[in-house]
Amino acid sequence: MTDSQGPTASDTGAGLPGPLGTNPVAAVPAGARTAADVVTPDVVARLTRDVVGSGRTASHTPFTARKLADLPESTPEDVATAFDRARSAQPVWAATPVRERAAVLLRFHDLLLERQAEVLDLVQLETGKARLHAHEEVQGVAVVARHYGRAASSYLRPKRHIGAVPVLTKVTELRRPRGVVGQIVPWNYPLELSVGDALPAFVSGNAVVMKPDTEAALSALWARELLIEAGLPEAVFQVVLGEGPVVGPEVVRHADYVSFTGSTRTGREVAARAAARLVGTTLELGGKNPLLVLADADVEKAAAGAVRACFTSAGQLCVSVERLYVHESVADVFAERFVARTKAMRLGTSLAYGADMGSLAGERQLKAVTGHVEEAVAKGATVLAGGVARSDIGPYVYEPTVLEGVEAPMAVCAEETFGPVVSLYRFGDEDEAIRLANATPYGLNASVWTRDTRRGHEVASRLRVGTVNINEAYASAYGSVRSPMGGMKDSGLGRRHGSEGILKFTEAQTVARQRLLPMGPAFGMDDEAYAAFMSRGLRVMKAVRLR
Repeated sequence: MTDSQGPTASDTGAGLPGPLGTNPVAAVPAGARTAADVVTPDVVARLTRDVVGSGRTASHTPFTARKLADLPESTPEDVATAFDRARSAQPVWAATPVRERAAVLLRFHDLLLERQAEVLDLVQLETGKARLHAHEEVQGVAVVARHYGRAASSYLRPKRHIGAVPVLTKVTELRRPRGVVGQIVPWNYPLELSVGDALPAFVSGNAVVMKPDTEAALSALWARELLIEAGLPEAVFQVVLGEGPVVGPEVVRHADYVSFTGSTRTGREVAARAAARLVGTTLELGGKNPLLVLADADVEKAAAGAVRACFTSAGQLCVSVERLYVHESVADVFAERFVARTKAMRLGTSLAYGADMGSLAGERQLKAVTGHVEEAVAKGATVLAGGVARSDIGPYVYEPTVLEGVEAPMAVCAEETFGPVVSLYRFGDEDEAIRLANATPYGLNASVWTRDTRRGHEVASRLRVGTVNINEAYASAYGSVRSPMGGMKDSGLGRRHGSEGILKFTEAQTVARQRLLPMGPAFGMDDEAYAAFMSRGLRVMKAVRLR
């Protein structure tokens, strides 16, 4: 293997603890692909040929910190051009029958599964995550494509309603596309949070101008190419690249609707800019998600689930758990099992299955994670597992870390770490655990572990979060795409998935047709007689239980 992929199995002793920590290093298959094998100049040229950008920038891979690709960089003028192109193409696309638009999603679904190996490589190289965690993105996008490909017609079809005066007033609710959706996408899930969120916008008749994070643009561009192959008109899907503070505001300035996923701080700025233009927004923002292990939980299953909850994608996941609340009666056993599983996780940076966790995305994330852990330890927290960087595996690899003794003055207690760090807390009173779980500005996701289904639902109903998973980490709720997913409090506005996930990209239009009698005095009635007539009618409509 070349040095662009980091140490080889023989360098580190695959399957054995590395020299800097306790977690074993995942074995690297012989002949494993490298970044140079995957991201060739021809591939980059093909994927970026339609990007509206007159400058140049570069992306890097967390596996080695080296340059991955040279990319176009968009100016404010380029963003305006992209919106002009999208706006010109959108009316023709909106006039295309819904079933034809939906068929594009279903063809995309099949192409994605057939060619998934290509995008798995790109997602890994751009984010540093393990291959299984990259496959979660493929799963998520495929499920969304299938759902809206099958259900869009029912969500969008005209709906009849009872009018102001039954029989005389005929009312139809129509759904009109908003126009051009501006989408701002983070780096951590470059496939799922880009095209996965764009699919319902497309099938509802909109065009999209997307700004992916520059460091993770190739995955989104690959998905665009596949959608075009599936039948999406090229001009309907525009991509712009560049620094967030430069390009992001321009996307918001031109969009008819804004879809943003990212930090709460930036989300507030996006919301303020959109509100100034009276433009709608969907915001999925930060989280400090809790997992509760109740006294009657299956401890072994809870420990395994907590590993998934805390360390998928190295904790760089909006719904990832950063706080564990465990009942004192099972806390010792749970801690033992959970810590043992955490220490056994295999770390790696290979383009192959086998690693349980990969790398952080870059230096900024590594500094944030290191800072939270070091400050907590300095103020009295105990490291039960991890707590060290693993430069022997990759420049930004950090061991999955479990802390105990975390208290309020420590940043890791309340601030989102967005890395493989979780704090363990013990509780005796269930009400107190729920109070503590709710005691943050965030409200995105939670996990509850119990053998009693009814009890689990009761606890879930008291948690101020957008999704709750009972006896699972996050995938049960997130993957149930017929149901809405999103955050409460500082974790965002609006929802993805389900009816809310597609109808937000439309404007509701009510068309009412009046028959026989006008909505006013007729047949010689004066105002008083008309008022009395309508009053009698209103009483009748209530009596016959009209809604």
